[in-house]
Amino acid sequence: MADHQKVHPAQDVEAPPTPEVPLVPQGASKSDRGDPAQAVPYPPFRRTIPVMHSKPPKKRRSCLCRCLCCIVLLIVLQIVVVAIAGGVMYLVFRPKLPKFSVDKLQVTQFNVSDDQSLSATFDVTITARNPNKKIGIYYEGGSRISVWYVATKLCEGALPKFYQGHRNTTRLVVPLAGQTQNAGALLGTLQEQQQQTGYVPIVLRVRQPVRVKLGKLKLFKVKFLVRCRLNVDSLSANNDIRIRDSSCKFRLRL
Repeated sequence: MADHQKVHPAQDVEAPPTPEVPLVPQGASKSDRGDPAQAVPYPPFRRTIPVMHSKPPKKRRSCLCRCLCCIVLLIVLQIVVVAIAGGVMYLVFRPKLPKFSVDKLQVTQFNVSDDQSLSATFDVTITARNPNKKIGIYYEGGSRISVWYVATKLCEGALPKFYQGHRNTTRLVVPLAGQTQNAGALLGTLQEQQQQTGYVPIVLRVRQPVRVKLGKLKLFKVKFLVRCRLNVDSLSANNDIRIRDSSCKFRLRL
């Protein structure tokens, strides 16, 4: 069986070229999306500028906190400085509290008048001791010393102004005077107390402003508060009262 050969027509080289027919007729749209020349143009490219947010204003609370911290720090520093200075002064001067004692009590007047008022006059002998080696004490004016029975003040007076040097003992005789109204019942209570117990309890109070001298330095004014409890055998006029026992407590108030 003979093979069938495919015959291809030969192209005429000398024939004039045929014009190319466009795939899309002239006047028709070249694309389903339309003519690019007539299409809606895209918006021009614009560079995006980052938005810069301003910093929020500082809060008042942070400023207030800083102020409070500064104040607390200053207070702590002052406390530390005062503590250090106090420790140094204590080591150098070795301060000790003064000592008081009531040695003698003499009643020069103690009677009730017709109007039931009680007139009392005492002479109190007090011994003040300064046990410090390097500290002196200035006893200033404005002191107050008084004698009480329960809640009734019988008489009062004041200590004199004086300077007490290092390791000095000073003995003072202080006159006290006072008047109590409606004292008829008080006198009866005193007599009953003496008959039942054999003694009369009284209290002597002292308020004394002083200035402490450290070496050559005179410090600010402070107050000594002394409270002495005394048991005496009686309270009668023109009589040296015997003090059966006594105890004194001393406090310091700035």
